[in-house]
Amino acid sequence: MSKSSVTLCYPVYARFFLLKNGIYDSMIPMRLIDCGVNLTHASFDKDREQVLRDAEAAGVSPVIITGTNVEESGRAQRYAAACNTASVKKCFSTVGVHPHDAKTCDENTVAQLRALALRPEAVAIGECGLDYNRDFSPREVQRAWFEKQIELAAELDMPLFLHERDAFDDFYSILQNIKNIRKIKKAVHCFTGTGRELDAYLSLDCYIGITGWICDERRGVHLHPLVSRIPADRLLIETDAPYLAPRTLRENRRSGRNEPRYLVHIARYIADSIGKDPALLARETFRNACEFFDLPRDDHNEQYYFGAIREYPAGNIPQT
Repeated sequence: MSKSSVTLCYPVYARFFLLKNGIYDSMIPMRLIDCGVNLTHASFDKDREQVLRDAEAAGVSPVIITGTNVEESGRAQRYAAACNTASVKKCFSTVGVHPHDAKTCDENTVAQLRALALRPEAVAIGECGLDYNRDFSPREVQRAWFEKQIELAAELDMPLFLHERDAFDDFYSILQNIKNIRKIKKAVHCFTGTGRELDAYLSLDCYIGITGWICDERRGVHLHPLVSRIPADRLLIETDAPYLAPRTLRENRRSGRNEPRYLVHIARYIADSIGKDPALLARETFRNACEFFDLPRDDHNEQYYFGAIREYPAGNIPQT
């Protein structure tokens, strides 16, 4: 199957799903890829398959399941493999260690990540980077394991799925000092920074991931003018579910849990904030995600990312 062209099938029943659930009819038809969802999170244990069905019905497929440590990266891969068939790809995964978990790394970690990254479901190294907001791992440990994962991405010629919070100076310095860093594809996941930081990332040819943070009237308003400065071929959109539920979405005010299907709302909100046609933004970000993650694509197979989701008792992830 070719990996050089793009299309998806938009389910006929999606219109009814979106209307029923209060998500924008004006977004139909659209196809979106959720570039970052924590689908192995415990909050999805009871309804993980239904969450994927709802996403598919809303036109969000495939999803990229984020790996945050060796164990979770393995779980993400097993789940993605169980969902996929030779002809239908619903889930892919990243492989990496979040800075919060850097303190758990040992002499076996790189070899374990490498083995996971060579599996067909793996599409990026990460979520890796620096987080000085909470300092769950010592900063020097974070920096060391960030550099090791950059080296692994370079070795395997894989993209980097990056995390940075309150650590821009060290984060940017590490990236800038890596030899041939511009040759490594990089996405700054859940960008919430300043204009100066955005310009710096773009100078390194980074993709920029925008989440429902932009919908938060308390802390996301500053992103509105910044998103318009992101080149059309560098914007990615993601939910980071179950975190960062859009505050402008009435539907989930009670549960507070974010889901991949809400990417439709986030896409519409971003499009409105920058004055772009939502369908155009959907096409651009879909194409960007396929390019960044090197996703399988086939113009002649409309069902490639849509099909029956396999079920497992109580949402269990197969152990293989």
